[in-house]
Amino acid sequence: MRSSTSLKIATLATLLVAAPLAGAYAAGHHKGALDASDTPDFYGPRLTSFIGQVDGVKQGIADARQANNITPAEARALEMRADRISQAAEKVASSDRGRIPSSQYHQLMHRLDNLDQRLLTDTGSGFNMGDGSDGGNYPNG
Repeated sequence: MRSSTSLKIATLATLLVAAPLAGAYAAGHHKGALDASDTPDFYGPRLTSFIGQVDGVKQGIADARQANNITPAEARALEMRADRISQAAEKVASSDRGRIPSSQYHQLMHRLDNLDQRLLTDTGSGFNMGDGSDGGNYPNG
């Protein structure tokens, strides 16, 4: 009887000691649903270049806003488009270990070029189409 009681006490003591240690181990190695997602470990040359170009367009938006060439609402709308394009590029890259396949890169560049042209048109800096023979030049966009 005595060995049965001491075995129960030893088992209970072992469980009481092991439970907090197991919980601490699990907490350190388990990411919850609310934890931030990991960014890609490395960026490929296309992604790095693309993010640099997005940053350049965002700087152009900030400069145009500071010079009062566009309204704050226009600036916010353009910045949101730039953010969506950047997020799309990072999503594609994260699914392919930091790389952007050529076809998707060209689609993203087309979207960024359209945004840049919209900025130029909104600021009045866009190039005009037409030679004036029909009464004027028209903004491209």
